[in-house]
Amino acid sequence: MTVDVVVCGAGPAGRALAHRCLARGLSVVVVDPAPRRRWTATYAAWMSELPGWLDAGVVAAKVDRPVAWGVRRHELPWMYAVLDTDALQQSLDIAGAQVISERAVEIEPGSAVLESGTVVSGARVIDARGLGRSPQRAEQTAYGVIVDAQRSAGLEPLFMDWRPDNGANRTATRSFLYAIPLGGGRMLLEETCLAGRPALDSGELRTRLLHRLRSRGIELGGDEPVERVRFSVEGARPGPDRFGAAGGFIHPATGYSVAAALTAADSIAAGASASPLSARAVHTLRAAGLRALLALPPGDTPVFFDAFFTLPPHRQQVYLSGRTDLRGTAATMTTLFAALPTRLRRTLATAVLPRRG
Repeated sequence: MTVDVVVCGAGPAGRALAHRCLARGLSVVVVDPAPRRRWTATYAAWMSELPGWLDAGVVAAKVDRPVAWGVRRHELPWMYAVLDTDALQQSLDIAGAQVISERAVEIEPGSAVLESGTVVSGARVIDARGLGRSPQRAEQTAYGVIVDAQRSAGLEPLFMDWRPDNGANRTATRSFLYAIPLGGGRMLLEETCLAGRPALDSGELRTRLLHRLRSRGIELGGDEPVERVRFSVEGARPGPDRFGAAGGFIHPATGYSVAAALTAADSIAAGASASPLSARAVHTLRAAGLRALLALPPGDTPVFFDAFFTLPPHRQQVYLSGRTDLRGTAATMTTLFAALPTRLRRTLATAVLPRRG
């Protein structure tokens, strides 16, 4: 029997898509080796990115005007939402789907071959299996601890803090502090390597985080819950039936992808392409931006982000959220390039422009 939609992968992107397909009355098969595994990562988004159909109860905490530090302090003029991961997973109900606990090993238009050799057929087969890791791919890594309000008292919510008080050598790959409320009086304090090839490992990030917190008068008890993050930020292949990280939804300048998947799920359930031409073009520009980030001398990373966070707010927002806004993305990158010091423009141009053989 051929169903309307086969979704391969039951992470946030795949589950959101299956949920929206079911809401439209479509017959759905979900294929995943562990479809009932509990999600443990922390997800966040700009409030303006969240679709209207999403249950408002999945927002655990809101931050008005979160702060970013390069060399200087910047207040970002948007509301930031931190999601309740358990509530998000439960709200994306897929009870009406046929769930197959297997791994899809080969996906073709109209069918998916499972590890057992079973072939599942669908009018549409969507690859939402995520993005595998590889030594050749740049990754984002992070090490964080969850503390109570007493320990984090006086620490303002931080979207990105590149100040050099984490004890790292100034010539080493830079990392930043991410500090956000999780609701219920808890706060996540996380040292993050935005992108590296190779990225900083968990041990180095832990050392930096502890040094940074001590320098700010925050002492840990040693029994705090820990979050470790590691995922690829490049290597995706956007296509009409590739969704989420597999389809290039990860933003290489932030690592975010869940909000983009939630936003796109409804239109894709209605039959739209997961990666229209404009999205593929934006993905190409963002890939160039990632090459630029990787080429930055460590000491200039805060300078780069100072320039970004002093752009007009609409320019910042379109680059952070405009997955299909080709004109806006190109305009923002051009404006940012012009705002950088000459020495950085030369470095970035060398990294971004195609090489001639």
